[in-house]
Amino acid sequence: MTDDAVIWNQFTVLLPEAEAREVKDCWDIGEQEAGLGLLVSGIVGHRVPISETARAQISVLAEIWGERETLTPKILQCRVEGAPGPMKLIDGDGSPVPEATAVGVQDLAGLVFVPWITCTICGQILMRVHARESWGDLSHLARYYVITTPDRATVLRLFPAASAGASFALLQYACPAAP
Repeated sequence: MTDDAVIWNQFTVLLPEAEAREVKDCWDIGEQEAGLGLLVSGIVGHRVPISETARAQISVLAEIWGERETLTPKILQCRVEGAPGPMKLIDGDGSPVPEATAVGVQDLAGLVFVPWITCTICGQILMRVHARESWGDLSHLARYYVITTPDRATVLRLFPAASAGASFALLQYACPAAP
C-alpha cells in the first residue's frame, strides 16, 4: 500500500461507515478525484472536526490528484479541532508573493511563488511555483514546490513538479525548531 493510500484510509475513518466504504472504493477503482470530493464533502457535511495539519494533508492529496483548486474552498470549510497544529493551510486567495532568492539552485526568474502551507513552529513556508500563462493566469500545475524562510525571501529547498507529497513531508518532519 502506498503512503497516499495509508493517508487516504486514515481519513476515511472520519466518515460514517457507508460513506467511508464509498471513498475507499473510489481509491480501489482508481477514481481518486471523485473520492477526494466525497471525503471533503463528508467531513464538511458531518461537521467532523479535524486538525490544521489534517486540512493541510488533504490539500496535499488534492494537489497530487489535480483537485486542489476545486476542493480548497471546501477544505477551508472543514471544522478545525483544538489548538493550532504544527502545519497550517494558508487561508487566503493564494496571491503570489515577490520572487524569493534561490541561492545555489536553478534560475526561478519569471516564475510566480504562491504560499500554500506554513509550519507554525519554525515559520517556514511551502509554496507552489507556477509559470504565468500568456493570457495572464497562473499555470494549472506547479512547476516546482519550494520551502522558504519565514520572511519568504530565501528558498531553502527546491522540489520538482511531482513532489507535492515529498515537499510537505519535509516541511512537516524536518522542522529545525521541532523538539
